[in-house]
Amino acid sequence: MTTHDPSASGADGEPAFTAVSAIYDGAGLDDPHSLYARLRATSPVMEGDILARYGVPSQADYANRGRKVFTLFRNADITEVLRNDRLWTTELLTDGLGSFFGDMFLSGRSGAAHRSLRNLLQPCFAPAVLKRWQDTLITPLTENVFGSALRQKRHAELVSELFLPFPIRTIYAILGFADDPESVEYFADLALRVLAGPQVDPAKAELTMARAFEASHKLHDFIVAVVADRRAAGADGEDMISRLIRAEFEGRALSDDEIGDIVRMLLPAAAESTTRTMSNLLVHLFANPDVLARLRADRSLLPKVLKESMRLEPVAAFLARQAAEDTDIGGVAIPAGAAVSIVIASALRDETLFEHPNDFDIDRPSIPTLGFGYGAHMCLGMPVAKLEIDAAMNLLLDLPNLRLDPVHSAPVVRGMQFRGPEVVHVVWDEP
Repeated sequence: MTTHDPSASGADGEPAFTAVSAIYDGAGLDDPHSLYARLRATSPVMEGDILARYGVPSQADYANRGRKVFTLFRNADITEVLRNDRLWTTELLTDGLGSFFGDMFLSGRSGAAHRSLRNLLQPCFAPAVLKRWQDTLITPLTENVFGSALRQKRHAELVSELFLPFPIRTIYAILGFADDPESVEYFADLALRVLAGPQVDPAKAELTMARAFEASHKLHDFIVAVVADRRAAGADGEDMISRLIRAEFEGRALSDDEIGDIVRMLLPAAAESTTRTMSNLLVHLFANPDVLARLRADRSLLPKVLKESMRLEPVAAFLARQAAEDTDIGGVAIPAGAAVSIVIASALRDETLFEHPNDFDIDRPSIPTLGFGYGAHMCLGMPVAKLEIDAAMNLLLDLPNLRLDPVHSAPVVRGMQFRGPEVVHVVWDEP
C-alpha cells in the first residue's frame, strides 16, 4: 500500500528529525550538565520546571494548565519516585504526547491498567520472537542494505545515512511494511511530526499541535486498514501486527482500533530514541580512543559501552510524574496533583553515586542507568533497540580505521531533552 504525500520530508524523516531537535534544544543553555550539578548541590528539589525556564516543552505540564511543578535533580529522589507507581502516577503524560496516541498509550497508564496492557504486549517481545526478527529482518537489513551501501564508499554522514533510516526501516519491517519503502518514508515522517507538536509558545503550539494531530490521525487510519486486512487474511504471520491481533491475556484481546493506537505509539520512539542513542555512543567512542580500541578488539564489551554512553548522555533526559496524594521529597512538601519534572541527565551524574561522574568509564560498577526507563515503566521496546544498536555498531566497527572526518567539525551532543548530535561525519580506509 503506497500512500505518498509530497509534503513528506524525505530521507526517512530527516527534516522532521531536525525540527524535533530544535524544539527541545534549550535556548541559551550550552552545558546543561554544569547547571544540573549546581542545582543538585543548592536546590535538589526545586520549585518550578527547569525545562519551562529554558523554553523547552515539558511532560510535567505539556497542556499549559498551570499545574504546580517541582524539578528533581538527585538520583536518590528520582529513583524513589520512579519505583513508586502508586504514589507517583503517569496519567499526566496523556496531556501532551499521550493525547496523540489514544487509550493504548502505555506510558500514560498506572497500576492495574498498566500491568494489564503490558501483559498483553509482552509476548510480542519474547526472546524467541526477538531472535527470529534478528535473524530474518535486522541482520539482513544491516548487511544487505546499509552495509552494502557503506562499503561502496569511504565516507558518510551517519545520522542521515544510518542512524536515522536504519531503526525506521527496522520497525517498519517488524510491522510487516518492508516491501513498501515509499510508504515507510512517508509514515516515518508523520511519526516524527507528532513529536514536533508540543511547543512552549502558544502561537506556535496552535499550528504545530494541529499538524501533529493531523499526522497522528493519518497514522492511525492507515494502520487500522492494515490491521483489518491482516485479520481478514488470518493474521498468521511473524510480524508484530499479526502478533498483536493474536495476543490475548486473561480472555482479553485487542480490537483493530486498539492495535492502531499501539502501533502509532511505537513509531515515534522507534526512530527518535534509537537514532540519538547510536549517535551519542559513537561520539563517546571517538572522544575515548582507548575504549574504541578495546571495543574493536572485543565486541563483547558493547553492552558495557552502551550502558555507560546512556548514563553519560541519556537521550530522554527528562521524565515526569504526578503526586497522587500529599507527600514530600527531601523535606519539600509536594501537594496532591502537583507534578515533578525528573532530570534523568542529572541523576546519572550524581556525585554521591558515581565516582568521576563526567568521565566515560565502561569499567565502573553496574548501577541502573535509567536510560530505557525504570521500574514498572521500563521501555517495552528496549530489546529491539539493543538488537539494532548491536547490529549497527558491529557494521561500523568492521569498517577499517573508522574515524571522524577531519574536513568537518567534530559532532556535538546538544539539547536539554532528546539529546544528540545533528551530524556525525566519518571516513574509513579501503579494505
